[in-house]
Amino acid sequence: MKLTYRTEDGARLGTLLWEFGPGWRMISSAMLGGGIGPRAWVLNAQVVAGYARMDPAEHLASLGPGGDGVGMMTAASVDRCVRADDGGVEAYATVGLRVPTWAAAPDGHADPELAPIRVGTINILVVAPVAMTDAALVNTVMTVTEAKTQALVETGYSGTGTASDAVCVAVPAEGPREVFGGPRSEWGARVARAVHAAVRSGAESWRPGDSA
Repeated sequence: MKLTYRTEDGARLGTLLWEFGPGWRMISSAMLGGGIGPRAWVLNAQVVAGYARMDPAEHLASLGPGGDGVGMMTAASVDRCVRADDGGVEAYATVGLRVPTWAAAPDGHADPELAPIRVGTINILVVAPVAMTDAALVNTVMTVTEAKTQALVETGYSGTGTASDAVCVAVPAEGPREVFGGPRSEWGARVARAVHAAVRSGAESWRPGDSA
């Protein structure tokens, strides 16, 4: 993981970059490199809270090293990224909780303080050392989300996350493929514990004066 800074919109903003190289498959909800496929890097870029650019994917691509990668953005301070590991699984979380929300909010409910393009305030990257089927990758994203929500509830936040959280799971492209990623499977349980620890630590240390 490499942390760098840039000046943009009059602010000093951090950018985290993980360079995996060839041989990796990822699933992500990110605007850049989302979906399932081969990816070589992951970027988590901090942007200003009032982010209003209409070309977020192109913006993220310009900050990356080139080629196929995943780009997430957040108004949270990325230099407060939290890492946790469990049994060979690594989880990285940037946590901002200015506007937590429940997933099943009433129809028409609008969260305050969100920019025209809603930038994620809880971004999670999980790196697992085993290949997975497409179904297992989808199942793992579910596990990541459940573990994140558990951590938020345990730390007293009224919400399942924010309106625009992003997730990325990276696994080797080759090797025997795991077919399960749920929280009671071998690797899903490790993912859940690592994500829970990272998000809980980030939530416990977050204060209203922090970005996002």
